[in-house]
This record gives sequence, structure tokens and C-alpha cells, in this order.
Amino acid sequence: MKKAIFVATGLLVLVFTFAGCSKSNSKKQASTDHNLILNYATSHNLKGQFTSSGLYYVILDSGSANHPTSNAKLNVNYKGYFLDGTLFDQGIGFEFRLSQVISGWQEGLQLIGEGGKIKLIIPSGLAYGNQQSGKIPPNSVLVFDITLNSFTK
Repeated sequence: MKKAIFVATGLLVLVFTFAGCSKSNSKKQASTDHNLILNYATSHNLKGQFTSSGLYYVILDSGSANHPTSNAKLNVNYKGYFLDGTLFDQGIGFEFRLSQVISGWQEGLQLIGEGGKIKLIIPSGLAYGNQQSGKIPPNSVLVFDITLNSFTK
């Protein structure tokens, strides 16, 4: 019985240790991402701002007064690239539900209206985190230039 309690206690300690490391690593990554975004914004003379989640955005054209909600269906043109300027994806007339894309898009696209244009610099935690997604390596900060063509609620 004592051996079983010892083993169970040891397993719990391991679980909490790894959970603590994960939180520590994500905080460290968020700090790294924030510094990378600041450097990028400074070197590209961007006059944007951070949201409380760490998303950096520059509204290039605010568009109409109506903004999409999290359940809206959107049609956008976009270019996605890494901080070094390498293009990894682009689309024209791309349609999707806002609730089905990365958190950085969900948050950022609600800041503009139809016809609006925005630059989003998305920390890895609001994109794909520590997972690879296609051409996108883990822990990547992503830059998107997006035009919101239209949306329906």
C-alpha cells in the first residue's frame, strides 16, 4: 500500500512539474514574441498598438462602421509572411467563418469593417503555438496584410 501511494505521489509530482514547465515556457515564448514584434514594428516604422492578448495591429483603413462578430462569415484578401518577409500563404476572395480561424485573426478582424484593411502581427500563442502547421514552424510570429471584402452575420 505504501509503495502504491509513493508511486502515485511521484506521478502527481511529475504531472505538476511538467505543467509548470509548460506555463513557464509559454510565458517565456510570449515574452520572446513580444520583443520580436516590437523590433519588427520599429524597423518597419509601424504605428500600431498591442491588444491585451499580445496581438499587434495597424489599421490601414477602418472600413465601414459595421464590424464582423465572432460568428460572421467573411470574405478577405490576404498575404501571410514571416518576420523576415518570406511569403508563406496568400488568398483572394478567401471565405471562412471567423470562429474557425486562428485566434489572432478572430481578434484582429473584428477591429475593422467591410472594406477595411489591417496589418496583424500575431504572436505564436495566437497562431499555431508550438505546433508546426504546413510551412509554418513551431513558435512562429506571423504577419498578415488583410482586406475585409465583405461579411455576413
